[in-house]
Amino acid sequence: MGASFVTAAAPLSLEVYNPGEKSIFPVSSEIISGKNEVVLIDAQFQKDDAQVLADKIRATGKTLTTIYISHSDPDFYFGLDELKKTFPQAKIVATPQTVALIKESKDGKLAYWGPVLKENAPQSIIVPEPLEGNRIMLEGESILIEGLNSPAPERSYVWVPSLSAVMGGVLVSENIHVWLADTQTPESRQYWQQSLKSMQDKHPATVVPGHYVGNSHFSPAAITFTADYLTRAEAALKESKDSQQMISTLKAAYPALADESSLELSAKVLKGEMRWPQ
Repeated sequence: MGASFVTAAAPLSLEVYNPGEKSIFPVSSEIISGKNEVVLIDAQFQKDDAQVLADKIRATGKTLTTIYISHSDPDFYFGLDELKKTFPQAKIVATPQTVALIKESKDGKLAYWGPVLKENAPQSIIVPEPLEGNRIMLEGESILIEGLNSPAPERSYVWVPSLSAVMGGVLVSENIHVWLADTQTPESRQYWQQSLKSMQDKHPATVVPGHYVGNSHFSPAAITFTADYLTRAEAALKESKDSQQMISTLKAAYPALADESSLELSAKVLKGEMRWPQ
């Protein structure tokens, strides 16, 4: 699975790789290309998917200068060791907040996911270096990290003005139930909505959801879907006596969405029936 966006007049182009339902997490990585150099956003979860991603980068014939990790969940960075083997010269960076959270959680994440991933687990965890400032430069064009001054700087997103493109990362989903277990307070979900509004205010031509299955239109509709889902989930949380009622309400509202396991776990966590992370 993947999609390319090439605008003749633009100095940069964008290619998206998402392994879809064949993998544990349908997580997006973005290859941003200039004339001679490439920047990668996010590194995949499984070793086999990171290898496919490396092949796609190699196929550009350009130099990978920087890998940026947008979030501290392992599906965004477990593939780094595979990419580092292939592209040892590339700088690997993340925001200071993301670096701190990866350091704090990486051992527990590997202990849990290693036996699940088996041969697709990372041989070693690569921790990014802290990014200085809020931008990565690619052949004179800015790749901006948005939301660092927000109340939730650990949940930022990427904005590329020359492409009019948002890479929504953990904040934007499409065609799947939205993962809510990491935003357990009303305030955290309100900050999430504020970030989505910030994206919409940029009037992007292209929006890449951090997680999606099936066909994405890579449009602002993914932001709208995520915002609407959060609103419905908030109402269902208040109106439901337990997780089962919340799950039933959201399944009825979104009968066609994939990844019901995310809904089930999120509902249990938000209704106080389960601790997360475990």
